[in-house]
Amino acid sequence: MATGQRLMRAIRVSEFGGPEVLKLQSDVAVPIPEEHQVLIKVQACGVNPVDTYIRSGTYSRKPRLPYTPGLDVAGLIEAVGERVSAFKKGDRVFTTSTVSGGYAEYALAADHTVYKLPEKLDFQQGAAIGVPYFTAYRALLHSACAKAGESVLVHGASGGVGLAACQIARAYGLKVLGTAGTEEGQRVVLQNGAHEVFNHREDNYIDKIKKSVGEKGIDVIIEMLANVNLSNDLNLLSQGGRVIIVGSKGPIEINPRDTMAKESSIKGVTLFSSTKEEFQQFAAALQAGMEIGWLRPVIGSQYPLEKVAQAHEDLTHSSGAAGKMVLLLK
Repeated sequence: MATGQRLMRAIRVSEFGGPEVLKLQSDVAVPIPEEHQVLIKVQACGVNPVDTYIRSGTYSRKPRLPYTPGLDVAGLIEAVGERVSAFKKGDRVFTTSTVSGGYAEYALAADHTVYKLPEKLDFQQGAAIGVPYFTAYRALLHSACAKAGESVLVHGASGGVGLAACQIARAYGLKVLGTAGTEEGQRVVLQNGAHEVFNHREDNYIDKIKKSVGEKGIDVIIEMLANVNLSNDLNLLSQGGRVIIVGSKGPIEINPRDTMAKESSIKGVTLFSSTKEEFQQFAAALQAGMEIGWLRPVIGSQYPLEKVAQAHEDLTHSSGAAGKMVLLLK
């Protein structure tokens, strides 16, 4: 290692597996930004379900080992590359991705994945914007092409992406229904844009949704757990209705006939299929949401860096989320 190289604390993964493969190291070199990169002093980092899939080795994209997890961080610009003109040292920012990994005291990011964080939002909230809000926006407005006046059901509405979808849908003039598994989750969903909320742990909750929406059905369903809900989703849809799959933990059997009479559709979505131009479009809409005030991330459980394995354990086995899980590095 070069003399004078700065060191930092960071989580490193040397093999795919359970939460126990997340190892805290204190001798990791602080990266140096290249031409179009910035170095961020991380204050908070979002913990996303996709982090657990990548860590376990079951995700379609596998990083080269060893690696540091973490995509969406918030913090202060520490240094910028030679070709970076949009940011300067000390700027408050958040990211939708990182180059070097966000579970660390410093993170590198390409400048086109970095955005200014308004003063009205703190760093924990900044760390809750990237993956959740950009995914929710892509699912709802890009993939589903949802329109004002339509109805949307957000399945798993109390988590990070779910609450983002509720806020966006309400701001864009949709009738918003949500599901959550705890009283706290239901309360948070109603506070963040939903007109109605249903407890998906109740045996008859599907009947309650049907009664609420009537014969027309639901125009758009944003689905966080397709392996459990997809068959029911198809029966809840309106004519021409769309299910957008944001998350799934395994296979499910459906009857394709359920899509035929209604000419309904099932579409998968992943944020990282977005082009640079699409990211810019999503960012412009979300930046407006921050300025106007409808984009307000709800923070759930918070963990110090050394408790990251517990965070992954809790994320995988939680009985019901209420807000976005974040790591604190301050």
